[in-house]
Amino acid sequence: MRKTKGFVALSVATITLIALTGCGATAPTLEQINSAQSLQIENAETPMAQRVIALANGSAEIISALGLKSLLVGRDIASTDKDLKSIPIVTSGHQVIAEKIISMNPDLVIIDKSTGPASALASLRSAGIAVVNIPEAWTLADIPAKVKAVAQAIGTPQGGSLLNQKFAEVLQGAENETLKKVRIAFLYLRGGSAIYLIGGQGSGADSLMQAIGAVDVGANKFAQPFTPMTSELMISLNPDLILVMSKGLASVGGVDGLVQLPGVAQTEAGKNRRVVAVDDSLLLSFGPRTPDLIKQLSVAVEKVMR
Repeated sequence: MRKTKGFVALSVATITLIALTGCGATAPTLEQINSAQSLQIENAETPMAQRVIALANGSAEIISALGLKSLLVGRDIASTDKDLKSIPIVTSGHQVIAEKIISMNPDLVIIDKSTGPASALASLRSAGIAVVNIPEAWTLADIPAKVKAVAQAIGTPQGGSLLNQKFAEVLQGAENETLKKVRIAFLYLRGGSAIYLIGGQGSGADSLMQAIGAVDVGANKFAQPFTPMTSELMISLNPDLILVMSKGLASVGGVDGLVQLPGVAQTEAGKNRRVVAVDDSLLLSFGPRTPDLIKQLSVAVEKVMR
């Protein structure tokens, strides 16, 4: 009888252990980056602009980093730094509503080539508002020109130079020697629309992976920014880790849903469920929060690969 009881007790303990460990399945190794600290400088220059609406992607974050948040009376939807929470978003999605902006009496509106529609911008100019078009930034190398353009637009060129200098100083030594052989695939996912893409050269994420010293397997294979995901491509790329945007990961059902996508389960990343998810508005922001993002990304990748 004692032997039977002992066997039952052992069986229950074994079943409990299996249940707690997910029946032997590999638990998700997920690191999430939800925010990053913005660079800041002290700026003694007197800006020419006094009331600025920053509609160019992330330009409000640059103005804030220049120490001139007080100039902002409106921002675009992509400038999501928590320091800007008190500044109203004045676009409908990414669309400009001319009447709304004119009513706020700005003396400067900063735009980029994604800002529209053209008819609304024409209305702003007709109302006597200065409208300045600045370059977009889709890689680390693009950031200095964007910062310079924003600083010149508001009349603080020296501040722009100081901020760019700080960028360069902070990014020095960002490369992590331990990540040189880590193979990462950036996947752009929108499950609700059945959009599943592999990042290649020019995706934006490729410059972040280069900065931390890792290997972007998509950029090594594809000359275009994005390529539709197939099972064959994922298996051939065989990444050690998958980088995604947070909402994209959620749209496919988290890590459990991700490994069900074509070919993912057959990769080292899928087998070991190694994933790093970054806030959608942060990953490709390429602005004052990017240096801190790079530091966090390096730590996250190293942690997931342990």
